[in-house]
Amino acid sequence: MIVKELQVGMIGTNCYVVACPETQEAIVIDPGDEAKRIHNLVTKNGFKITAIVNTHGHWDHVGGNRELKKLTGAPIYIHEQDARFLTDGRLHLGSMMGNNENSPAADKLLKEGDIVKVGKHNLKIIHTPGHTPGGISLIGENLVFVGDTLFAGSIGRTDLPGGNYTTLINSIKEKLLSLDDETVVYPGHGPSTTIGRERARNPFLV
Repeated sequence: MIVKELQVGMIGTNCYVVACPETQEAIVIDPGDEAKRIHNLVTKNGFKITAIVNTHGHWDHVGGNRELKKLTGAPIYIHEQDARFLTDGRLHLGSMMGNNENSPAADKLLKEGDIVKVGKHNLKIIHTPGHTPGGISLIGENLVFVGDTLFAGSIGRTDLPGGNYTTLINSIKEKLLSLDDETVVYPGHGPSTTIGRERARNPFLV
């Protein structure tokens, strides 16, 4: 799979365009802002967006949903337990970031074990709550997109509505650390890392 990364919005959320080299079909993961910039990258590379996937419902990850959906016509996917975040400013925290506009409601609700197709490739959904109740990670071949569950040398916040520290640590240890050490981790903020590096060095996990 092809992975294109952009940092978008005021706090540099990692947005990923993930594409199939054979079909040029692609998904956008976490378009938190700057939808036109994301769309320009998509157009420049000749990709066709088939889905917009939110790893969780916080505004810095969903803030570009509305405009990107208008530009591409792609449906919005989110885990069923975070669906209400999209249309509730008290939950998605947009007001804290100076934007009270909601995302459109989800077109498809995800759950554990679902498959998101990227052309001829598949990404498997695993439920990794703790940062939010409906946080997800998407597992592909030798890679995983983890949203704000796990970072290089750190973990997601648990002091926001719906967050739970114990739940987050369990999600990481039971779901993510079961992956091979060579698996590349693409987080919602900051640099990429690997499962092996976090297993060995992350102070929250060792």
